[in-house]
Amino acid sequence: GRIMDVLGRPIDEAGPVAASDTWEIHRSAPSYEDQSPATELLETGIKVIDLMCPFAKGGKVGLFGGAGVGKTVNMMELINNIAKAHSGLSVFAGVGERTR
Repeated sequence: GRIMDVLGRPIDEAGPVAASDTWEIHRSAPSYEDQSPATELLETGIKVIDLMCPFAKGGKVGLFGGAGVGKTVNMMELINNIAKAHSGLSVFAGVGERTR
């Protein structure tokens, strides 16, 4: 993975990002007609999530809980499973008083 700033510029000293195309962060939202209304479920590989609270593929997920309950462990497992099983990409944004 790479570490980037809020504008997508690499800050991990590994050189420029090899990308075929780039999109501006400040652009108009797509029209409703251009958005896909179909919901495809993401198979996470974590049985309790897939059964009780399935995630939409391409969507956003918020994970909230108290200190020490395993939120970060859960997110790292999700990212690992998505990368290995689906060759997918994940964006993890830690927000809080102690982001690691």
